Amino acid sequence: MAATSEAPALIGTSGDSLREAFGKALSQLADEFPKLVVLDADIAGGTGVHHFRKSHPGRFLQFGIAEQNMMAAAGGLAAVGMLPVVTTFAVFCLRAIEQARLSLAYARRNAKIVASHPGLDVGPDGGSAQALEDLAAFRAIPGMTVISPADAVEARLATRAILEFDGPVYMRTGRSAAKRVFGEDHTFEIGKGRIVREGSDVTIVACGVEVARALEAADLLQAQRISARVVNMATIKPIDGELLARCARETGAVVTAEDHNIYGGLGGAVAESLAATRPCPIEFVGVKDVFGASGEPEELAEAFGLSAPHIARAAKKAVSRKPRKERR
Repeated sequence: MAATSEAPALIGTSGDSLREAFGKALSQLADEFPKLVVLDADIAGGTGVHHFRKSHPGRFLQFGIAEQNMMAAAGGLAAVGMLPVVTTFAVFCLRAIEQARLSLAYARRNAKIVASHPGLDVGPDGGSAQALEDLAAFRAIPGMTVISPADAVEARLATRAILEFDGPVYMRTGRSAAKRVFGEDHTFEIGKGRIVREGSDVTIVACGVEVARALEAADLLQAQRISARVVNMATIKPIDGELLARCARETGAVVTAEDHNIYGGLGGAVAESLAATRPCPIEFVGVKDVFGASGEPEELAEAFGLSAPHIARAAKKAVSRKPRKERR
């Protein structure tokens, strides 16, 4: 079986941001991975790697505001056996997409890119700083693994997983304090989705901050006698096609939810997978091909249609599109 079920409800308390969880994990794992070096573009305080800078200053490389140079240097470091982790804001990773493509993916280097401040989660920094296309851009690079953890617990586990993984990885973290989805007994495996709430009428597939909102949406739907299954799809590439096909077969309808443009990210990956295995009605929750705006993350989620009530409405629409014989 592709995945197992976990606790059916959101733990709910806010904890570390994903960037802080990542930075702390990196510092704690450094002695276990002696070839690990961290590359920074003058924003260690914003990406969480200030923890690593303090604990392992000799393995912390400062490149200043020169992301393309930093990304290319990571390829060179990997070529001589080091384990480079490139850190910056997601929107600045897009500036260095050519170097990520050629110096890391094309050259098949074992380097990791970890990007904070993705999507509307950036909040007050505004539309120019909110990367809404990064998952699409990096997912399209051959050989690039793409990950978006749901909470601080999963971010810590994913940090270890990407260091153990052989190959280029792009991983999102996050700026804001994240709602807890998982307990300390949670496990993480690259390439595997996980059912976090069972349901029989519709499956909500989410990643990143949208997993917590998907669980809230499931509660709203339960009150309307709609049983929603929630899947945490932390690995966008390679997508867990086996689990998606199973959920489509068992529930007959799917909603995707992501803090990203509706084009090219999680929604696109899910649709591509199901088109080849188990076609069914799909609704897409995400930013509708526009740039963001300045505001608090939860306010922006509501304004741009990413909040729990919007996910619930999309789920009801997906259920209504099921063939009549498959509805209750």
